[in-house]
Amino acid sequence: MAPRQAGRPPLAWKFHKLVAQIFNLPYRRLAACAGSTSTSTPERSTPCRLQVGDTAQRGKVATKTVRGLPGRSGSKRRGRPKISEPRLPCAASAAWKAARRKNRRGLRRFRAILIDFKSALHGLGTALARKTRETSGLGTFGGCTCLQLLAQYRLLPWVVLMLVVSGSMAEAADQPQWGHAWTRNMISDERGLPDSFDPKAGRNIKWTAQLGTEAHSTPVVAGGRVFIGTNNGEPRDPKHKGDRGVLMCFDERDGRLLWQLVAPKREEDPYHDWPNSGMSSPATVEGDRVYIVSNRGEVVCLDVHGLGNGNDGPFREEGAHMARPGTPPMEPGPLDADIIWLFNLTTGAGIWSHDAAHSSILIYGDHLYLNTGTGVDNTHRRIRTPDAPSLVVLDKYTGRLLARENERNASRIFHCTWAAPSLGIVNGRPLVFFACGDGIVYAYETISGSSRREEAHDSKSEIRSQKSEIEPIVRTSAARTTDGGVSSLSKAWWFDFDPAAPKENVHRYNSNRQEGPSNFYGMPVFHKGRIYAAGGGDLFWGKNEAWLKCIDATQTGDITRSGQVWTYPLVKHTVSTPAIHNGLVFIADVGRTVHCVDAETGKANWTHELKGDIWASPLVADGKVYIGTRRGDFWAFAAAKVKQILSTVELGSPISATATAANGVLYVATMSRLYGIQVGANGAD
Repeated sequence: MAPRQAGRPPLAWKFHKLVAQIFNLPYRRLAACAGSTSTSTPERSTPCRLQVGDTAQRGKVATKTVRGLPGRSGSKRRGRPKISEPRLPCAASAAWKAARRKNRRGLRRFRAILIDFKSALHGLGTALARKTRETSGLGTFGGCTCLQLLAQYRLLPWVVLMLVVSGSMAEAADQPQWGHAWTRNMISDERGLPDSFDPKAGRNIKWTAQLGTEAHSTPVVAGGRVFIGTNNGEPRDPKHKGDRGVLMCFDERDGRLLWQLVAPKREEDPYHDWPNSGMSSPATVEGDRVYIVSNRGEVVCLDVHGLGNGNDGPFREEGAHMARPGTPPMEPGPLDADIIWLFNLTTGAGIWSHDAAHSSILIYGDHLYLNTGTGVDNTHRRIRTPDAPSLVVLDKYTGRLLARENERNASRIFHCTWAAPSLGIVNGRPLVFFACGDGIVYAYETISGSSRREEAHDSKSEIRSQKSEIEPIVRTSAARTTDGGVSSLSKAWWFDFDPAAPKENVHRYNSNRQEGPSNFYGMPVFHKGRIYAAGGGDLFWGKNEAWLKCIDATQTGDITRSGQVWTYPLVKHTVSTPAIHNGLVFIADVGRTVHCVDAETGKANWTHELKGDIWASPLVADGKVYIGTRRGDFWAFAAAKVKQILSTVELGSPISATATAANGVLYVATMSRLYGIQVGANGAD
């Protein structure tokens, strides 16, 4: 479950009202007792009050005396009653107040509040059991006694309702990064997702939102917001004109645009920032921070609230950043993004951006791991920066460059480094897996230690990021410090994905569809001690040959021969990331084919040819496989050994993005529109 975060009071107020209505407690203080360890006589009465609702109802106090638990009665006076605190705390009330403080994100976090209530009831049951043993001498506390006690104190309906509702919503969660954190497996635990929808009729359509004219970024969902990159083909703010890279932030409830990051195009060479390609990288969200690589090759840290709540700093030059080079700064408004810090990969790391920057940032502890996007120049036959890193590590609080891979292999990159890293725990240590543009899969040890946060900010700019889902395990340093103060990542193993391919002077095979080097677009997926990676000839300039391979991630050193578990040939180039679920691997290729492969043996269970090329990755969720094509059709298969087509929907616009599932909603992005799809919704396109 994603971390709970602060949101807006109106949503919290609606949530409080809903809970009160569900439990038939509209704006009342209910008697509830729990958690006492006292051995006082059971004849005393305790009016423990649980407040539900807003402050407008403070004058209306309803108390109920629950006999059998120790405490003291509150005093009653004429006029406005004075609310006295019980001598011993009420566990249910404490849980409610704690949940209300921590959870302001409304109905999406209903399950989290219910869990807190269940914990309070568990404590209540324990207290009741203890009191029962004290008064009746029972040595055990069986199920019958528990039910009798719950019925006696009129709590059984609460327990049943909370168990039913929380069980039905058990899988609802945010999706704050591309793929599973941080294995990158293209799966989701969401349930109750539709197997079909109809945008024209509005069937199962919760909302739709207009994007630009090209959107290659996969949507991510966190904190009540949906983030997706696009271009400025359909301007939302009239002051931003012309071709731009745009990250849009929508309200998860209704698709309303909250704010956007707008970055001008690089103008020195179109091959640095391809026209109309927009902001292609998926965002990564942690706490109240958004991390993304912009179309300009900048790693940008943003405030999830945008400038609507002020400029948090320390970066204060948003107006200059959104203006074209050589033009006066623009005036930022509430619809613009609030930049916390940014790091320019070109000037800061010495890379050479190519076509469109694409990276999905991996957060581990205090560090950001990301591919740099370094590649060839506009001739597609020359590497201008042969010493540029392909993988770097930044401080997530300040953007400072901390470490890099030091293979010095940029001259062997055939096209670019577009594949983002993944992470897994192998033999008790975390390893970062990286499919490089030179056709080799690397495993690096993570760097250790906590980065120092700059204290020069005012209190408003203080970082409130949550801890990463995988806490750092290795505390000793796994990197070597170079002369420039930047550490070199320590290599655990490497695997040559295509050992028969040429390794030197690789650009002489440009446009050769029969032979040449291999590279990667999709991410390596870590699953049960193995790496599943798809790669082969370059989509635009390389050979047609491509494979899906399974690698043993528990070995060390050069594992090219010993580490390969199996290999499976694909029809043609692939830019997809695999999805592994229930012993099955789902992968797509540009040969218009979806494959279902046995995860243990690498044998095909079934394949299916679609109507268009596939640039997206398959998403497995709720027993279904979702995938879209560049032709504009969206498919749903059963995630099973036997092929079953559930539906095909014609969306009329090419699809590059992978589908995303979060909080019971399926998000599908075409080049020009984002769809929020939910069972039972009925909103016309």
